[in-house]
Amino acid sequence: MTLLVTGGCGFIGTNFIRLHVSERRERIVNLDKLTYAGNRRNLEDLPESLHVLVEGDVADGELLKRVFSEYKPRALVHLAAESHVDRSILGPGEFVRSNIVGAFTLLEAARGYYEGLTPPERESFRFLSVSTDEVFGSLGPEDPPFTEESPYAPNSPYSASKAAADHLVRAYHKTYGLPVIVTNCSNNYGPYQFPEKLIPLVILNALNLKKLPVYGDGRQIRDWLHVSDHCRALSLALEKGRPGESYNVGGGAESANIDTVRILCELLDEKRPEPAVESRASLIEHVRDRPGHDRRYAVDCRKIERELGYRPLVRFKDGLSSAVDWYLDNPRWVESVVSGEYRNWNRRNYGESYE
Repeated sequence: MTLLVTGGCGFIGTNFIRLHVSERRERIVNLDKLTYAGNRRNLEDLPESLHVLVEGDVADGELLKRVFSEYKPRALVHLAAESHVDRSILGPGEFVRSNIVGAFTLLEAARGYYEGLTPPERESFRFLSVSTDEVFGSLGPEDPPFTEESPYAPNSPYSASKAAADHLVRAYHKTYGLPVIVTNCSNNYGPYQFPEKLIPLVILNALNLKKLPVYGDGRQIRDWLHVSDHCRALSLALEKGRPGESYNVGGGAESANIDTVRILCELLDEKRPEPAVESRASLIEHVRDRPGHDRRYAVDCRKIERELGYRPLVRFKDGLSSAVDWYLDNPRWVESVVSGEYRNWNRRNYGESYE
């Protein structure tokens, strides 16, 4: 048995593959373009009998046909995507290509493969597409969390590209009968996350006594989901989810960005005291807010709890503590990803003082 995963060398993909291999011992074929956020070393300790890395682009239709023909996966998990809102604002074209054209090309290849399967193989085949709660737009302070029935209202090129992909996935189920499942998750954090996102960015900047950039007033609220909980939810959706359905996945941990940053500063002050500063919270610097910044996200997870038995297990403060420990314990990984490209991005997005 073989499972095809796209984007498996990225943050969520790495954690999903590690969980799946440890629990099922099933071979993973990992199709990854190995962009700046994909790191082949994340999975280099896995044996070839359980992990096969194919370097390539989900927008390459001929490559996808060869992968399906050669490896004959029983199902696929689509994680490959450009996912950073800030990058989508500065360069939306790559998000359209990767997230929309890539999703379409993968759907076409999967449809052709699916139509050639035997009836029993079709019965068990699944196309799990991993998406985001950002497709639903922004919530007010008193609004109820997003449900699976919430209307789509994306506000950034990133979320718009993911919304388009979700619509394509749904259309391929309705039009062609492809057995798709969509998950919409809240903000992930945990091991192997590329340090352009808030939590690892703050951890690494604070360790190096660099300024900690916080957009606007910092009161934007996010529901934080530990990546291990998300990966458990993906496994449940893949094995038990109903084709044609979507499932929201959250962590039940709403926190304002400024509060999250302060918690991380407290944890680092405790775990790695630094006599040069009284507290790393003194490094916080409010910077100009990004365009179209969504004020609040939160998801209602009752459907996946009721139908698939999912519940988040990692408490937010515990998850932040373990994330700090992971970055402290893995300096070689950090050094390998904090490249010139990463420094150039920080300077371009936040200013000269953040290089």
